[in-house]
Amino acid sequence: MGDKPDLSEVEKFDRSKLKKTNTEEKNTLPSKETIQQEKEGVQTS
Repeated sequence: MGDKPDLSEVEKFDRSKLKKTNTEEKNTLPSKETIQQEKEGVQTS
């Protein structure tokens, strides 16, 4: 084992064998309006 990792398998990897996948954003960030409403709700409590 040297200081550098063995990249021989990575170099032989064939990207054409990969399947195309579609990703969907499931956990979206809240809008500025939602954040402002929550801040106002916390301040009044």
